[in-house]
Amino acid sequence: MLGLFKSKKDKLHDKYQKLMKEAHRLSTINRAMSDQKVVEAEAVLKAMEQLKD
Repeated sequence: MLGLFKSKKDKLHDKYQKLMKEAHRLSTINRAMSDQKVVEAEAVLKAMEQLKD
């Protein structure tokens, strides 16, 4: 229910944090998958920056 009142920026921030956490976890298991998660997180970060404009 708390998620109902989150702004788009907050939702993107949560998604970014989740992707980075997953990338860190994968970094010791599968480097290629870890790198892919970082790329996805960077795309989310760019979307967050565009919201500032």
